[in-house]
Amino acid sequence: MRTHILRALLLLVTAASLVACATPDSVVTGKIKAQMLADETVRAASLNVDTQDGVVTVTGTVQTQEQKDHAMRIIRETKGVLDVVDMVSVRVSEHYGDAPEPERTVGERIDDAAITVRVKNQLLEDPVVEGTKIDVDTRDGVVYLTGSAKSQAVKAKAIELATRTRGVRNVQANIAVQNT
Repeated sequence: MRTHILRALLLLVTAASLVACATPDSVVTGKIKAQMLADETVRAASLNVDTQDGVVTVTGTVQTQEQKDHAMRIIRETKGVLDVVDMVSVRVSEHYGDAPEPERTVGERIDDAAITVRVKNQLLEDPVVEGTKIDVDTRDGVVYLTGSAKSQAVKAKAIELATRTRGVRNVQANIAVQNT
């Protein structure tokens, strides 16, 4: 009997340790975005990074295969990444179709990545919002919320949480309300 109790206790401690060591998806995404913004090879790439249960999905277009390979290496080496879904394409046209991007310092890019992580954490931690269906991107302190919400009240709460987050200058919300 005592052996069974000790085994159960050991199993419980092991499970708690595994849960405590798990890296939240928003933190993984924030780390990846910050690393890519600070990297000379990948910085100019237009990539979207989303993490769900440790699986990172990367979409977008890069100019060279070298950029793609380097971005994938950064992602795979980030702590908390369990798998990578690579949906990145390499540009094949000779013409650029990218919108102009203003010059920003590495510090400004990292500031935006930090704001994104803070907002995403706020959304994920809020019991009303459950922010897993809302994507967060930040540009020059302006937070862009994209996704869906269960109700108008949830949408309003998500906007309020983002607006109150340190460093946010403005919030642009493109959140669809689901009809259930």
